[in-house]
Amino acid sequence: MNHLVAPSILAADFANLQRDIEMINQSSADWVHVDVMDGVFVPNISFGFPVVKAVKKYAQKPLDVHLMIVEPDHYLENFKDAGAAGITVHYEVCPNLHRTIQHIKELGCRAGVALNPHTPVALLEDIIIDLDMVLIMSVNPGFGGQKFIGNTYKKLKDVKALSRRYNPEMLIEVDGGVDEHNAVKLIDAGASVLVAGNSVFSAPDPSAAIAYLKHPSGSSRS
Repeated sequence: MNHLVAPSILAADFANLQRDIEMINQSSADWVHVDVMDGVFVPNISFGFPVVKAVKKYAQKPLDVHLMIVEPDHYLENFKDAGAAGITVHYEVCPNLHRTIQHIKELGCRAGVALNPHTPVALLEDIIIDLDMVLIMSVNPGFGGQKFIGNTYKKLKDVKALSRRYNPEMLIEVDGGVDEHNAVKLIDAGASVLVAGNSVFSAPDPSAAIAYLKHPSGSSRS
């Protein structure tokens, strides 16, 4: 399976968001990654339903909505209505994770679960068969531009092993510090979706940066 690329608009120019969305539309990106932060689960606040709706208005690629918020169950329908094609919630904030995943699927969205860097992959064993995607955080969530955590490669391999055993069609997404230097290694470790923020939007040519992540030289799956 060819991997997917999802530029994260958390790193976009908010004063020119329509321009940056249209750049993604014209690029080889597959999804638009939307990080929603509440200032409670993570020490930052990003944007809510009005901005997601505005992004959806212009985006021609599916919205990959990553909820870094407490009590996500209260807002799943709102994000579906705002335009989410996929909704990812964090393992760390969902006491009834199976029910949350089923609700996301009932809404017609791709259902994903994210793990913070300190959260063991083994905790997914009893839910992984129900998931459409697992998101491995390769930085601590809340801010862009952080240093990539090296243990991510092992976690990707561990998720891939679980996936092969229980759910071979499941997507494996990685988010945080993804760039041209580690893309090949991430893909070879098992990542099937690369989320990239600063490495795209701070590049001299963001579209070219996306193109490289989509077809990185040296990958066995490029």
